[in-house]
Amino acid sequence: MKKKSIFLIAATAVLYFNKAYAQETPQDSVKVSSIDQVVITGNSNPKKKIESSTAISTFSAKEIQKQNPISAAALLQRVPGFAVETSGGEVGNNLFARGIPSAGAYEFVQVQEDGLPVFEDGALQFANADNFFRVDNSVSRLEALRGGSGSIYANNSPGGLINFITKEGTNDFKGTAKLETGTYGLIRTDLNVGGALVKDKLFFNIGGFYRSDDGIRKTGFKANNGGQIRMNLKYVFDKGYVKVYYKKLDDRNTFFLPIPLMQDGDKLKGFNGFDPNYGTYSYRAISQLNIPQAGGGFFSRNLEDGIHPKVDVLGAEFKYDLGGNFSVINKTRYTNINMNYTGIFPAGAPQTGAEFAKGMGMTNYQYSMVSSGAVVNPEYVQKLGFWAIDKQMNNFVNDLQFNYKFDKGNVTAGFYKSNWKSHQYWNWSNILTTATDRPQLLNLVDPSLSPSSIGYSKTYNGVTEMSTLLRDSQIQGSLNDLYLNVDYNVTDALSFNGGIRYSRDYYRGYKVNTTTANLNNSGLTVDGTHGFDTTTADDKMNVLGNQFTYWYYDINKVSYTLASNYKINRENAVYARFSHGFRSPNEEAYYNNIGKLDAVKPVLTNQLEVGYKYYSRTFDIAVIPFYSALKNLSFTDVYSDGTSENKFANTTNFGVEIEGYARLFNNIFEVTFNGTIQNPKYKDFTGRNADGTTFDYSDNTVRRIPKFYFNIAPAVNITKEWRAYVSMNYYGKRFQNEGNTDDNILPSFTEFGAGMSYQLGKIRFAVDGTNIFNTIGITEGDPRSQTPAGNIRMARPIMGAAARASITLDF
Repeated sequence: MKKKSIFLIAATAVLYFNKAYAQETPQDSVKVSSIDQVVITGNSNPKKKIESSTAISTFSAKEIQKQNPISAAALLQRVPGFAVETSGGEVGNNLFARGIPSAGAYEFVQVQEDGLPVFEDGALQFANADNFFRVDNSVSRLEALRGGSGSIYANNSPGGLINFITKEGTNDFKGTAKLETGTYGLIRTDLNVGGALVKDKLFFNIGGFYRSDDGIRKTGFKANNGGQIRMNLKYVFDKGYVKVYYKKLDDRNTFFLPIPLMQDGDKLKGFNGFDPNYGTYSYRAISQLNIPQAGGGFFSRNLEDGIHPKVDVLGAEFKYDLGGNFSVINKTRYTNINMNYTGIFPAGAPQTGAEFAKGMGMTNYQYSMVSSGAVVNPEYVQKLGFWAIDKQMNNFVNDLQFNYKFDKGNVTAGFYKSNWKSHQYWNWSNILTTATDRPQLLNLVDPSLSPSSIGYSKTYNGVTEMSTLLRDSQIQGSLNDLYLNVDYNVTDALSFNGGIRYSRDYYRGYKVNTTTANLNNSGLTVDGTHGFDTTTADDKMNVLGNQFTYWYYDINKVSYTLASNYKINRENAVYARFSHGFRSPNEEAYYNNIGKLDAVKPVLTNQLEVGYKYYSRTFDIAVIPFYSALKNLSFTDVYSDGTSENKFANTTNFGVEIEGYARLFNNIFEVTFNGTIQNPKYKDFTGRNADGTTFDYSDNTVRRIPKFYFNIAPAVNITKEWRAYVSMNYYGKRFQNEGNTDDNILPSFTEFGAGMSYQLGKIRFAVDGTNIFNTIGITEGDPRSQTPAGNIRMARPIMGAAARASITLDF
């Protein structure tokens, strides 16, 4: 890969100098002007970006095409205020908005398609919002709002709204077809077409993709395989329109988790036998699990299925002009999701063979390969969690909105109703492998005993604990929200905005209690001869009982916002906004406190932001200082032993977001940039650990979130057809834990990308390279491990260097 990376850099450099500079506006310009851009997210009516008193970033379909993001999370890295962890792969990534800490996922923002949620709660256990959404050529544009009015227009979104807006047909038949390949076995096809079935009346659009690849990290199987299709039909009449749409997603994605690295001063380097850029524990040789259950039958799982959601979405949108400046719009959607989730989660750091055996109570020990039976003496071994989760989810949502326009502004009133349910079943086991990036299953026995002796083996075909954790639980929500928003223009330059949302929400759930059992008297054998009394692997198997514990929790809260925007002239504006919102307790907080729900409270947020915006044909800049304060924030990481962190804190954060774009030297040179400087701190964070010791983390820096991060992407339009770019993404130092200890520091890193494109009429040829210098960039430590292990660090690095080549035809 290093040779491929050098080649990519060299090719880019040659392109910088092998053509004469052109004086024409390039076809392949990276960004359209923001001065006349209209935004709809977080606003009661479409507004010009400069007139909206919100912190909002926009990306057109053409801009998304130029960036060619490898995942939705990679695209969102270009939004200031969003600290994004992209190391999980195409899906399952984490986003932290304006320094708000969480266990991960999209807990304080809502991801939407066309103004309605992808799923109502984007941070359910193992159900990150990006599991159910893919970026393809059917996306018309992205609008990403931070803070501000997010809490007025959606639930559980004080950090912001991420709205992917899909394409619709027009009178002109148009289409885009794309073929892409890559250095990691990638083959992907995208297609989108749209047009009119009846001119000026009936329009259609249909698009989607199919993709298969081996993964940048070497899994030994197809790491990503699947696709989606999305279609809509829109009928326009004199006083409005009606639109219906459908989406089908069926995709398999490998989820990548922490790997071992070595502390090297203030940096991390590769662990012996493990490639930090391309290695993973998720490997074909350990991909199959097939174990008997205490209640009868077998539980089977295939790691190659990875995160496998099957998503069906059916929706409709209706708008009608009622006359007298009144209009009504109604959006409705039903989403059904069946997801199988299988991943390898390290249970702590590697141990020497002797240390692990000692921890199992053994003085005499012998390791052997499960595949061949050969006796081996591994230097290090690794205990891994083989986690299997099944989720059945559905969501029906309806948003009814009335709008009244008057000379000085407009009033919007609406009622939002959402019913959703998620049922999940967990079956987790632990396995023993070599501590290498192509791990092999190991058996561990006591050679001083005979194979028929009780406790002879500590494993069953490499499994150290069989079904060590079962969970059968359900959560459902019934949301009933009224909202009102007022825009008032005092003058042509000065405007005010105010909004309020009343939430009367009900949450219900249950869990099935468990007991433990073993297979000693089951009549089954471990090897065709010896019974399960010869192994300890089944000694603490979980069994679901017939006792249910039910819980109920109600929300009765008001969110509100007040803002003012002053348009100095056509290109300059300033604004200020205060907002108060909340986030309902997350799923794990309910589960952990099921017998004492009075300890669980909604997260309350107060935010103040001021901003300056300048938009012109050649230069954009937005500078937005902000302050946020949160109360009752819960921490709910699930540890490798199945228990959960259960702590509560308050936080504050001062920060500044900067976003800009410049087109210089008669459109030859372009640069986009964004950055965030912030200081997120814990407040009133004291309590007691699970072992009884006390802690005080007040005034410590919030975990996993950098104080400084930025992205800059300069590009050169060498001729009207040729374009080359380089991107630089810097992610500052972070602490993995709340205690901010030196042995839990995540070092800063800088990741570079590069690429080039050539526009030949309606055909575009492009090459894009990511992490071209093979940087070891750590976005996450191991939140499931409670203690460090000497000089070994468990952490999740970004993907190694990779390149993709594509051909796109517009017709």
